[in-house]
Amino acid sequence: MNNQAQPILESEADLDSLVDHLRQRLGAGEALPAERVMAEQYAVKRHRVRQALALLRRHGDLEPPRRMNAAGGESLIRATNPLEVIELRLALEPALARLAAVRATPLEIARIVRAATTPPDMQRSTADLAFHKLVAAASGNTLAADLYALLRKVGSDARVRVQSTAPTCPNRLAQRDQEHRAVAEAIAARDPERAEAAMRAHLNAVHRMILNRLTAANAA
Repeated sequence: MNNQAQPILESEADLDSLVDHLRQRLGAGEALPAERVMAEQYAVKRHRVRQALALLRRHGDLEPPRRMNAAGGESLIRATNPLEVIELRLALEPALARLAAVRATPLEIARIVRAATTPPDMQRSTADLAFHKLVAAASGNTLAADLYALLRKVGSDARVRVQSTAPTCPNRLAQRDQEHRAVAEAIAARDPERAEAAMRAHLNAVHRMILNRLTAANAA
């Protein structure tokens, strides 16, 4: 990561840019430095850094959900499996997308639309998680967003993920982005029924992929 000053202007659009920069650093496993250091690195005032950190906390990127402790998260990881995780996502996320279509602010919609397409310099898993957390946060239901962040934390643990030795389908990223964009477009259109249906269709595709991987693993 280049830690030289990267000027970011003091506007709402550039607050989004700062958030994206910090999210990418977190996604790469980097610990963020002190507020003063980040303000110098990005040539912004410290209050702008605080705003960006608050948004990251709100979206679950910066710290574990406040209703989860380490012991509780560990016990959930030991007791679950990939199918339980995706089944719960299918029960929860379509409802969150529906709420987001009704409640999301214009700024939240803009972030969701932008996150629907994976940036070329971002890891696939990081981009996927960012998109889904933005939708959850835009639902306006803090408890549900926290529960969703806990669910994804459990699902991202290596002991829960389905390990696959097969190469990733080269078309899967384009397909996933298309599914994400369908959700984002429905939210932007303030169409809760379409947003719910698009999210369910997307997660059904993920469900099928997990089943295929489990079948291949069991056959090996």
